[in-house]
Amino acid sequence: MSWDFLVPVCVGDLVKTGGINQYVVRDVVPAKQLPSHLTKFKAALRSQGPSCILEHFDTGYSVLQHFNSLELGLKEDTLELLIQVVNGLAVSLPSVLNSTSFSAAERKENLNAVKMSVFLLCKLTESLESLSYRQNIITAPGKGSKKGKGTKEGLLQWDSERESVLQALVQLLQLDIRSLWSLSLVEEEFISCVTCCCYKLLENPTISHVKNKPTRDNITHLLGVLISKYNHLLGASVKVIQMLQHFEQLSSVFAQAVSVWSTEYGVRAVIGEVIREIGQKSSEELAREGSGVKAFSSFLSELSGLVPALMIPNISVLITHLEGESHTMRVAVCEVLGEILVRVLCGDGLDESGRADRDRFFDILQEHLHDVHSHVRARVLQVFTRIVNSKALPLCRYSEVMELAVGRLMDKSINAVKSAIQLLAAFIAHNPYSCKLSSADLKKPLEKETAKLREMKEKLEGKAPVPVIKASELWAAMEPELLVAVRTTLEPTSEEEDEEDGDVEEEKPEDDDRATAVKIAQYLRVNKYRNAVKLCLKARDCFPESELFASLSAITPEHLMDTLGLIFKGSEDATEVSQNLPPTPQKEGDKEGEEGELKKQEMLVQYLKDTETFSLQVERAISVINNMLYWKTTSVVQEAVQFCVTVHEFSVANSIGGVRKMLPLVWSMDAAIKDAVVQAYKRLYLNPQGDTIRMKAQTLVDSLSELIVDASLGTIQCLEEIVQEFFGSDSNLQSTVIQVLWERFTGKRETSVIQKRAAVLLLGMAARAEREVVLSNLDTLCSVALGEKVTEDFLLARDTVITICSITDHVRQSKGAPFRLPQDHQLFTSLTRAVAEGVVMEDPYWQSFMEQAVRLIYFLAESPDQLCSRLLQRSARLLLDQIAEGSETNKDVCQIPDGSQDSSDQEEQVNCVCLAQLLSLCGCVAFWQVSHLERSVSAELRRRRGETEEREEKEKGSGSKQAANESAMEEELGLIGASAEDTEAELIRKICETELLAEENLLSAFLPLLVKVCSSPGRYSHPQLNTAACLALSQYMMISPSVCEDNIRLMFTVLERSTLPVVRANTIVALGDLTVRFPNILEPWTQNLYARLSDEVPSVRQTAVTVLTQLVLKDVLKVKGHVSEVAVLLIDPEPHIASLALNFFNELATKDNAIYNLLPDIISRLSDPERGMSSEDFNTIMKQLFSYITKERQTESLVEKLCQRFRTAKTERQWCDVATSLSLLSMCERGFKRLQECWECYSDKLTEPGVYQPLLSITAKLRRWAKLQFKAQIDDFEKRLTAVHTRGLENVESPEMDENQKEGGSAEKTSTRQTKPSVSSHSDDSFATPRKSRKSKKPVITFSSDEEEDEEDAVMAECETPKVTTPISRTSRRARLRN
Repeated sequence: MSWDFLVPVCVGDLVKTGGINQYVVRDVVPAKQLPSHLTKFKAALRSQGPSCILEHFDTGYSVLQHFNSLELGLKEDTLELLIQVVNGLAVSLPSVLNSTSFSAAERKENLNAVKMSVFLLCKLTESLESLSYRQNIITAPGKGSKKGKGTKEGLLQWDSERESVLQALVQLLQLDIRSLWSLSLVEEEFISCVTCCCYKLLENPTISHVKNKPTRDNITHLLGVLISKYNHLLGASVKVIQMLQHFEQLSSVFAQAVSVWSTEYGVRAVIGEVIREIGQKSSEELAREGSGVKAFSSFLSELSGLVPALMIPNISVLITHLEGESHTMRVAVCEVLGEILVRVLCGDGLDESGRADRDRFFDILQEHLHDVHSHVRARVLQVFTRIVNSKALPLCRYSEVMELAVGRLMDKSINAVKSAIQLLAAFIAHNPYSCKLSSADLKKPLEKETAKLREMKEKLEGKAPVPVIKASELWAAMEPELLVAVRTTLEPTSEEEDEEDGDVEEEKPEDDDRATAVKIAQYLRVNKYRNAVKLCLKARDCFPESELFASLSAITPEHLMDTLGLIFKGSEDATEVSQNLPPTPQKEGDKEGEEGELKKQEMLVQYLKDTETFSLQVERAISVINNMLYWKTTSVVQEAVQFCVTVHEFSVANSIGGVRKMLPLVWSMDAAIKDAVVQAYKRLYLNPQGDTIRMKAQTLVDSLSELIVDASLGTIQCLEEIVQEFFGSDSNLQSTVIQVLWERFTGKRETSVIQKRAAVLLLGMAARAEREVVLSNLDTLCSVALGEKVTEDFLLARDTVITICSITDHVRQSKGAPFRLPQDHQLFTSLTRAVAEGVVMEDPYWQSFMEQAVRLIYFLAESPDQLCSRLLQRSARLLLDQIAEGSETNKDVCQIPDGSQDSSDQEEQVNCVCLAQLLSLCGCVAFWQVSHLERSVSAELRRRRGETEEREEKEKGSGSKQAANESAMEEELGLIGASAEDTEAELIRKICETELLAEENLLSAFLPLLVKVCSSPGRYSHPQLNTAACLALSQYMMISPSVCEDNIRLMFTVLERSTLPVVRANTIVALGDLTVRFPNILEPWTQNLYARLSDEVPSVRQTAVTVLTQLVLKDVLKVKGHVSEVAVLLIDPEPHIASLALNFFNELATKDNAIYNLLPDIISRLSDPERGMSSEDFNTIMKQLFSYITKERQTESLVEKLCQRFRTAKTERQWCDVATSLSLLSMCERGFKRLQECWECYSDKLTEPGVYQPLLSITAKLRRWAKLQFKAQIDDFEKRLTAVHTRGLENVESPEMDENQKEGGSAEKTSTRQTKPSVSSHSDDSFATPRKSRKSKKPVITFSSDEEEDEEDAVMAECETPKVTTPISRTSRRARLRN
């Protein structure tokens, strides 16, 4: 064979004349002749084997050339032949390659066969893939359409054939065919031919689908072989980056491929190459759309999950992207770091380098919890959640990371908040501390152990030896100064000789040389160097034979220093030896033991400190997340509910608060939130654990009892919804649970009083589903809770009465004949006795029991009015008897002079409490009597009328045709039953008006007493009596309009002048109810209700805003200018009151134009100088109110109204407030034009900075989104503003102003504007500064004292009573003025 086959760059190059010995296709077979040539090809393959490709290459090439015009079957046959050729080569080549006698001709023949077959197979595969992709697009089925049968079969066949092609190529290239090339250098074109085919297949949009997994795996292995054996590493890494930029779906495919190449094929460098390519991308390039940044991000995240350890050497390249603009890349890098920390850099076995990397990575993640992009913050929180769940977070970072997570609960991003909640839940689920203890419980143990640690340290410090400085060290320190003294002494001046003579006389040696040496050492120790030197010289003369001074035979500085050194160091060494004896071994052992105990104690104290810090952070997180239960975002509420469940399951201290707080969400209108709460309670309380049904029932009762203890009545009502569903289901636990509850209530098993109360409330919830649970055991309830010992526990009695109420028609809302019990039933006997006896007792729980008892009597008894009348008589008689007994006792006590006064005062106080309880009973009876008439009696009248009508219809049968037509017409007009209902309603009103407070009715006897107590707070000053009387009087006023009119002045007097906050709060609630019942009577007093919004006591303000919110939103009260008082509460120091005010305006904003209509008046009232509101507070309020103005038409109108307000404003502060209000509007183009038109209104005020700056800020806001033409108008306006502000209006001549003046004459236009009515030029009080009221000065009214006899002085004078008594539906004064 004389020619060589060179793999062409383009398919068409093979027909061109090539170089020397280069193969050229000379015969391109026509399409019609191809079937016969393919038949010859098959025959040659069978006879010659794979080498037949050398002769029949042109046939395969011709198929490529005519590909678009050939039938699918012909293409598939060619593909099958080429696959057989490649497979044949894979089988035959190993023997050839391993042969020792391998000639050049054989090498060339096999090489050409390999290149030809691989070239044809790859090119045909690419063509078939393109065809398949086009057919997929063309024949993509829509709704109801079907593919052609042939096309569908062809596509399916190609999917299977594609795998065969790849498997054949893998088998061939896995062989060491590099030896076929000279010097084993495989040409680049051959490798590119195969890789291009692989990458072409990867461009298929469905390649990442599950059905194509075999194809993906084969491509991965084929590329792995090319990378490991054929030097395709660099090309693959570049191609991966290029394809990720254009095909986002390939991120997971390439992540798995790179993982396989680096592990199974051992080419770890490919990860470095790919990551280096990504790292070299500039921040600006990645920030552009279409840069493939999403694909890069998912690729890195998934790759780090597959081979995290191999990412560490290249992580420094990626970390640079953390400073870039692309938040997607920052997310990817943080996720890579998270995977490394979870799966590689975790555990205690890390070396120093590993720990340093771990700390660095954690620092990076913590920094990006404060990233500027919310998506990054949320994903980093999720990364930390995974780290905590994997227990890979070091203990030393728990507190730090948790504090950051708690801070993220305040994030503006909802996703970040949800992720923070999930992270905190993970912390609680995997914490190493004790969450069951609160920070308060940990405080005392921590203080105790800290004090113990302090004592141990002090004890060890006391035993520590005093440090001893060696004599040699002291000698070295003093040696320089001593040498100077020695030389000075040995060479004295004439003046010093006299001093020396005197000194020598003083320094006398001791009796022996030892004593003299000690004295010299003492001089040296106290820095008397000259004395020591002179004494040493003197001693030399006195003790010439002494060994200590023998070296002084010649007096030189060196000899003298040696002698002094010997004396000093010798004496000190002796002292040291004697003082510092080595300690005994036993003492060293004790010391080591004490140090060990000290370390243990330090560890214990540190653990307690960490636990306390953790508990504090958990408590802070719980308090914040509990507030999120009422957010508007459903997903956040669901996460908060799940967090509360997790916290409770791990028995965290104070977790019950969140569980109770989410209970009212069972009434949520959002089905997802309601379902989340119901499922949470089922999980916590209604799925008990236990070996037997009995144990499960006891566990369930215990958990529900814990929830009910100390719960409010509202919480219990919410719980009923969930528990009722349990008792209504077909659970095998029901009967056992009810049995356990009865055992607890009756005391068969030893239980506490609290558990008894919880049991009886749970029985009431069960009775809602099945009445017989309670009805069949009424005798048991009465004997246990309402028997002779009822006065000992009124709380148990109250809860029992609530349970019995669950069987009444009012609670069950049943239809049909009313279910009532006879008056002589044991239940009512017990109730009336308990209530009456409790009147003369001082039990704080009697009040709540009495209210529930009277309610039950009216719900369940026949003729409840008679029962309650006898109850009032009995109670009053008991009270009178007690007073009589008290007066007799006082007569006896008065004989004792010392104790008479105290006893009398005490008895009077007792009478006040009992009288207060009696008045409360009267008010309660009056209220429920009215309710009974309007609900029960009225409903019974309707029921009886309905039965009568049905009976009459049956008796009449089929009447005449005319009667039927008349009845049909009446039914259409809605007249049937209308007259009867009116008659019944009139009957009820007449009974309330004339009979309830008639002289023969016992209720009327107490009304004068109530009025007397309420109008004379000076005489009746007892707080409980005052409170009860006012509440009872308001309940009496509900009976009829006449009673209400007679006492309305007194109620408002109490509201304004009572010194008791609870009385004022109760009165507001009562007046709110009266406003609903008698709106025309209460309407003139509206301003007095609004006045309580500025009460000095927070509880009164809170009650006032709650009541007024309900009245306004239900359209009972008209929204008037007084609403400015509610606006002031937006800045109330009490957060709860401010939130209520905010809720008021949020709800009011849902009504059309409500806030828009009120804004001018609110601005006028709040900017009134007499109010004295600070500019900061005014801005805060207005910012909130203007946020509700969203329509352009409203904005335009408000701009004009506010500009006109400049004319009527009289003070500079009012100018500034109006300008600030204008700047807070979300200004539109139309609004800006109106602002320009009103230039004359405010141009003369622009010299004030408080007017100029807000108006200037409007132009800055508008410029952000303005178009070019509009921006020019803004610039001109800004120039005018600045010119007038700097030079004054009279010094500025603006061309625009001149043009405006020329148009039609400025004088005429101005006068026309002033006379012509416009949107904002009505004579509206809201645009004028409010003047002082000219009402006559109210007379000074004081409450009567005990000595005063005129008790009516406390009531408002007649002149103070509002005279406007028009109906509530009248038109407003403003509308009348306009008309």
